Amino acid sequence: MKVVLFANTDWYLYNFRRSLALALQAQGFNVLLLSPPGEYGARLQALGLRWQPVPMDRRSLDPLAELRVLAWLVALLRREKPALVHGFTIKCAVYGSLAARLAGVPARVNAVAGMGYVFTSNDLKARLLRPLVRALMHVALDGRRARLILQNPDDVALFTRARLVHPDRIRLVPGSGVDCARFTARDASAAPSTPLRVLLAARLLWDKGLAEYVAAARRLRGEGRAISFLLAGDPDPGNPAAVPVATIQGWADEGVLQWLGHVDDMPALLASVDVVVLPSYREGLPKGLIEAAACALPLVTTDVPGCREVVTGGVDGLLVPVRDAGALADAIARLQDDPALAARLGQAARKRAMAEFDERSVISRTIAVYRELLP
Repeated sequence: MKVVLFANTDWYLYNFRRSLALALQAQGFNVLLLSPPGEYGARLQALGLRWQPVPMDRRSLDPLAELRVLAWLVALLRREKPALVHGFTIKCAVYGSLAARLAGVPARVNAVAGMGYVFTSNDLKARLLRPLVRALMHVALDGRRARLILQNPDDVALFTRARLVHPDRIRLVPGSGVDCARFTARDASAAPSTPLRVLLAARLLWDKGLAEYVAAARRLRGEGRAISFLLAGDPDPGNPAAVPVATIQGWADEGVLQWLGHVDDMPALLASVDVVVLPSYREGLPKGLIEAAACALPLVTTDVPGCREVVTGGVDGLLVPVRDAGALADAIARLQDDPALAARLGQAARKRAMAEFDERSVISRTIAVYRELLP
């Protein structure tokens, strides 16, 4: 039985869904991975997975180009004859589902993290596209032979209020899961580094809270605190919220932070830091926070959908208001001043990560959604 996994980057497939693809393959499924071309396609193939590039530009708004992509997908699905198509992110969910309907694919599963740029931005372009995308989402995501996977209760409520999908067809699965066995717990008795090492690891987008992180770093450094601020991640020029490379390099040149770029070995990086922060404006379910939690690191994040599903304030991390650099700085300072609190929060975070977010549970729940639709 063939299953197609379709995402807007090969990086996403490799970092977030390769374990699902390998688990499906181990259970006897024939798995085909689709995404625009990129360097991670070869890595997926090296794992024994079948990956095929799609002639799609995730930044394109050209109607004729988008129709050509849709026609290409329809032709591919008619040749491959999968039993199910699983799309990730709104664009791939819509295109994959529309193509699956036109190609006669029996079942459709879609996973989206929030409503995406078109619904969250007030840009004129986003507002103009909203009615069209809403109509397409309703056609693509709903249906008796379709399921929508969401990552947190806030998104379930959001989609239910929007009436884009019948509530009976929504399933809550917490993220893509983390292989917690790869991440070693920090020694609770170990003293913090001097200077304290604070990490933000994310795609370099404004809505990940980069401006607030930089402002907090400037304030704490200005107070004379011994803290090193690290930033891990690559720019994402295909995203309207991307931070320009020149801006990031400027922060590094100023000395306010150290920019590490893309980091492949996250377990090693997390083992070298003392605190992990994510001052994001909204998330589906942030994998980076869960990986840090699995390392028993104290977490500081915003009290927003997705983040508050990983951190309960004062229990397994600290929550701060969104877009509040001062509160972020205060939380980091609190952890530096109280190592016992930092250690206690980190140990509680690891316990929760192991219990709720291990990838084996997430993969099992995802495949259970497939089983609802497959013969």
